[in-house]
Order: sequence, then C-alpha cells, then structure tokens
Amino acid sequence: MKKLILFMLVCLIPSVYVSAQVVRSSKATIHINSKPKSTIISQTTTPRTTMTVAPSIKGRYYALVIGINDYADPEISDLDKPIQDAQTFCNTLTSRYTFNEENIRFLKNPTYAEIYSSFEYFKKRVTPDDNFLIFYAGHGNWDKESEIGYWLPSDARKTTTRDWLRNSSLKDFLKEIRSKHTLLISDACFGGSIFKTRAAFSDASTAINMLYELPSRKAMTSGTMTEVPDQSAFIKYMVERLMNNTEKYLSSEQLFSSFRLAVINNSGGVVPQYGEIQDVGDQGGDFIFILKE
Repeated sequence: MKKLILFMLVCLIPSVYVSAQVVRSSKATIHINSKPKSTIISQTTTPRTTMTVAPSIKGRYYALVIGINDYADPEISDLDKPIQDAQTFCNTLTSRYTFNEENIRFLKNPTYAEIYSSFEYFKKRVTPDDNFLIFYAGHGNWDKESEIGYWLPSDARKTTTRDWLRNSSLKDFLKEIRSKHTLLISDACFGGSIFKTRAAFSDASTAINMLYELPSRKAMTSGTMTEVPDQSAFIKYMVERLMNNTEKYLSSEQLFSSFRLAVINNSGGVVPQYGEIQDVGDQGGDFIFILKE
C-alpha cells in the first residue's frame, strides 16, 4: 500500500510544475493558470492614431465688415441686401469662428472718410502675428479704359471718382497693415487687376501648418468686370458653407472651392474669382478659419 501511495505522489509532481509554468514568445508573455488568473500581452508596435496638429497661432483675428445700401447721389441706385448680407456674415464669424466682437468694425453705409479712418485704425492695431479679414458688399465699378476697379462709398458721386475707393488705394492699405494673413472678400464688381495671374485652385489638401506658417494676401470676389446682382448667390453660398463646415481648420481656398460652382449655377453665369493679391507681400500661405471650441 505504501508503495502505491509513493508511486501516485511521484506522478503528481510534474503536473503541478506544468500548471505554474510560463510560456514565452517574442510577441507576448502569457501566464497559464497562475494566480491571480490573468493574461498579459506586450505588443511590439504602437497602434496608429489619427492626429490633427494645430497651427502655431499667436495672434488675434480682426475684421473690417462694410455694407452699403444707401447712396447720397440720386444717380447711383440704392441697394437692398448689402447691409443684411454683411450682418449675416459678421454673425457667422463671431458665432462659429475665432473672431471676437471687440476686434470687428462693422460699417453701415460708410463714407469714403469713414472707410479710410477704419483702415488707419487697423493699421495701428494689427501686428505681424495677427489675421485680418476685409468684407465689402456694395456698388463696385470697373473702368475699362483705365483698367481700374473701384468700390463706391455712400458719398460717391457718379460724375467724379474723387470719393471712390480704387483698388490701388486698397492695395496700399494692405501693404501698411502688416498682418500674418489678410483675406479680402468683395461682393462687388472689382476687376481682375487686383489678382496675380494664377490657376484658380492649388492642392486643397496642403498641410494647414504650412499654409499658416507662410504670410498670405488672398482675395475672393463675387465677379470679375461684370455687374453682380443685388440678390447675392455669392454671399448666400459662402455663408452656408461657413455655417455647415465641420472642419476645425478651413483655409480660404478650401472655402472658395466648396461654393464656387454653386454660385455659377445659381447666379446667371456670374463667375466668382479667387487668387493672390498682387504686390502686397503674399508668400504662398493662406488665411485659416478656425472653429470655436
């Protein structure tokens, strides 16, 4: 009997040892039947994660928003929608994007002097780290003979260009306002001479960081040298895209490309324009709209 018990004990020893052994491989360490019972897996690679790297943004976002409905000269027809369009655009900036109300000047039916004064105001405040947006809705004019485009302030006279704001004067202001990025949005006939000759689009997938790092002076307009309608498809579809946008960082070129065809198809053939403003310091970057948290 004693021999039988001894034989059984000898048989049990290997099985006890095996129940506590560790099996190892190059990819994992698995404990079998250890106490507490658990499985530990050490991976040799780190899982990939999608990461959006924010641009290094130091400055503020400023905006000058201009809407002109009423003109003092009876020979210049009044408009119905520009102030309303400008207000809608302004509300979109402050409600969805990183524009604070205190950094926006909204001019309703301004005179030439008031527009000039506002550019002087921003010239003193905007720094090389800041971003500056200009929005204009109102009458514009293109002089074919001199090839000069104009905005018409509320005190403009049809018989003289003395109080018209010419595109060359606007470009001078843009040189003086030394922002990191400047974006001009004009819902008026302004003329193609403000743009450099370039393709309408570049690669919209270019890294946001690279676009933000390089200074930019961009513009988008509702038309070329043709008259644009008071009921603006340009503003309608641009604001719609800004309101529906879900991208944290949206470049002005991406914005323009998202609504350009909608404007052409719904405005009687008016072709909106986008490009670099000539001779005011564009270096290939872009204005970036940033959604609020």
